[in-house]
Amino acid sequence: MSLTSSAIDAALQAIHRHSRFLILPHANVDPDAISSALACAYLFRALGKDVTVVCLESLPETLQFLPGVETVARDPSAAQEFVVTLSLGEGVEVDKLRYTVEDRRVHIIVVPKNGSIHPEQVSCADGNTPYDLLVIVDTADLPLLGSVYTRYPHLFSTIPILNIDHHISNTLFGQLHLIDPTCASTTEVLYHWVSRAPELKKLMTADLATLLLTGLITDTRSFQNPNTSPRSLEVAAALLDSGGRQQEIIQQMYKTKPLSTLKIWGRALSRIQVDPDARIVWSGVSREDLTEMAAGSRETHGILDELLCTIPGADVYVLFTEMEEGGLKASLRTSAGVDASALAARAYLGGGHPRAAGFKVPKGGNFQLQVLSCVQRLSKCLHALRAEDDEESHDFLLRQPLSPPSSVPNEPLQQEVSPTGTGIDIVAKMHGVPDASKSQDILQELQGPAL
Repeated sequence: MSLTSSAIDAALQAIHRHSRFLILPHANVDPDAISSALACAYLFRALGKDVTVVCLESLPETLQFLPGVETVARDPSAAQEFVVTLSLGEGVEVDKLRYTVEDRRVHIIVVPKNGSIHPEQVSCADGNTPYDLLVIVDTADLPLLGSVYTRYPHLFSTIPILNIDHHISNTLFGQLHLIDPTCASTTEVLYHWVSRAPELKKLMTADLATLLLTGLITDTRSFQNPNTSPRSLEVAAALLDSGGRQQEIIQQMYKTKPLSTLKIWGRALSRIQVDPDARIVWSGVSREDLTEMAAGSRETHGILDELLCTIPGADVYVLFTEMEEGGLKASLRTSAGVDASALAARAYLGGGHPRAAGFKVPKGGNFQLQVLSCVQRLSKCLHALRAEDDEESHDFLLRQPLSPPSSVPNEPLQQEVSPTGTGIDIVAKMHGVPDASKSQDILQELQGPAL
């Protein structure tokens, strides 16, 4: 799947038809997600739209350099309207209207100019939804939005959705899609959208290029991950030409780490375990660890790619993190022979990419025991996937048509001759051979005279 002209046109038409946008990245936001959200906000504001970017959790210090990050809100209902309607009787006019707030109650005082007002004339209702288009970025499925999805369900049932993503596991939710699994990041998807739409392309600035480059650099781990394609490198070069501040990104994302992050990385290193039979390497960070090190769960980002994946001889690398709100988040990386997305989906209905995926598990008692239970389940699913791959390979070979051994169809086999030009009947030679010495003589004769 790649960006089609019809998908690009449909997305542009939706942008022009609507005016109040709510942009949402997935929960436990990563650099690609927030960079994509801010890049969309930059574009839409430049087109004169009213835009709100919402991220329920606070962003880490390492992302505070992103252009526009100061505009990110924490609550999508901040602009929610609630309407109190007073139906006036015949000949009744309002003279004064005021309100007071006390003891968490709003008192609306209406003084009629003539006539009278009664309680049955008052009604209440939700006002107009403050948004007319949802833009959801870097999110394969709506539940991955986290609590914003469960707390504000009306938003997702009443407002059209533009789904922008690069995950192959995307469920194609929403009415509009800009999805390309061949892209290394969602910001790369956005770049292709911008570059193919002249009215968006002219909006490219150094700030927008920096946002798009941030997502691309971080989701490829500075172009070290297998998802890096020649096209991704071309996009990076184009963004650098447009003023993308690559050195600022590298400094903030890779060369600046708080002390709490280094401590939690050390704790994760001390807990590395290996299952040599299943070829799984894993480690875990509990909520108690995070509290002790004064760290947040987002600070475990990077442990997997920077540390665990450097251990040789494994096919699956997993980092388990106990989230502040409860439950476990597991991040997977795999070798070329294992589909990480398929493994995550089979084990816990997770998903992602062929070499990088993840899943979540509800809180279930002791952290270490739950981690071991997860590893056992992953091991069983991994063995099942390997068995299926072996069976598919076997079936494939059985389905192949038998071909003549000669390069020419139906050509009779040619008798192999010795270097001296004399044909050798191996069966006759071997018949009745009494000892190994004569076997050696036959082999010598087959090989010809020594040089």
